[in-house]
Amino acid sequence: MPSRSLTDAFKSHPVHLDHPKHLDFSSLQELPDSYAWTQPEEKYNPCSGEEKFGSESVPIIDLNDPNALKLMGHACKTWGAFQITNHGIQKELLDDIETTGRSLFSLSSEQKLKAARSPEGVSGYGLARISSFFSKLMWSEGFTIVGSPLEHFRQLWPQDYNKFCDIIEEYETVMNKLAGRLMWLMLGSLGISKSDIKWSTPKGEFKGASAALQLNSYPACPDPDRAMGLAAHTDSTLLTILYQNNTSGLQVRREGTGSWVTVPPVPGALVINVGDLLHILSNGLYPSVLHRAVVNKKLHRLSVAYLYGPPASVQISPLSRLIGPGRPPLYRPITWNEYLGTKSKHFNKALSWVRLNKHNHNTVEVG
Repeated sequence: MPSRSLTDAFKSHPVHLDHPKHLDFSSLQELPDSYAWTQPEEKYNPCSGEEKFGSESVPIIDLNDPNALKLMGHACKTWGAFQITNHGIQKELLDDIETTGRSLFSLSSEQKLKAARSPEGVSGYGLARISSFFSKLMWSEGFTIVGSPLEHFRQLWPQDYNKFCDIIEEYETVMNKLAGRLMWLMLGSLGISKSDIKWSTPKGEFKGASAALQLNSYPACPDPDRAMGLAAHTDSTLLTILYQNNTSGLQVRREGTGSWVTVPPVPGALVINVGDLLHILSNGLYPSVLHRAVVNKKLHRLSVAYLYGPPASVQISPLSRLIGPGRPPLYRPITWNEYLGTKSKHFNKALSWVRLNKHNHNTVEVG
């Protein structure tokens, strides 16, 4: 079972956090010092007051556009992220998943902690796993789902758990189908065909693909200029599909400029970003986008990320069609399980530890 192997990978690399497991954000009128980040390079927070999205953000691609494959390839190479419309996911289901998140995070701390994630686990309520790499706390809380949420949801909603379980199951099903469709569009723009991917079926299905669902809550913050919702990171996935409510907060690092660009919420749209494993598959042609979440003084933000990866035991390496004279493979073969272990030790420097013919592990190599 894919979810079991993914769970086993996290069990092999437990995260021990010295931080408190919960905080009643709504009761705070001032930002505690433990949540105050210093950002000398980035004083301006576009969500602290008036919002400025600038003249350019990630592309918005209509999946019904005949040029969608070409547009997606260009977006992957230049941004590592884009938004999609006409993706086939019903608005009612997006509303339902948002309602599920709001219901979950509005529970009391005592109730949420009944479904707390264990140090060696992946599923459940708690702080972001990347919290262990930072001395300051992030102004957010999360809930991770791998496989069935039944056990945890029974603890959270003794009476209504079936309703919420059904929503999660339906959401995971349609997201899995969409992720497979997006994979072929993103790979197809590189000239990759079904025969090039050994772990896909003749019909192009990625059998045994692993996935996790991450619900994130970013409460209104009394001092958003000094707080951080989720620190800058890349995803250890092939790709991530993100639904965000109508409150802004997601930012991506623009390749080549080093500037942070806000990804404004677009009604009905989903945000797609390239993960570390797709960066490896593409032999560095698609950058694994660095992204973060900032917070808002007045508005609560909710997001739901579908984290999509290969079967846990499949070796991921640059595709042979993308290797040739003058274009040697940039990365050694690695399974998702192994890469998660590397990421748990080296965080945003993980890719450089997988890169071939590199003796310097001080920076993340992205192309």
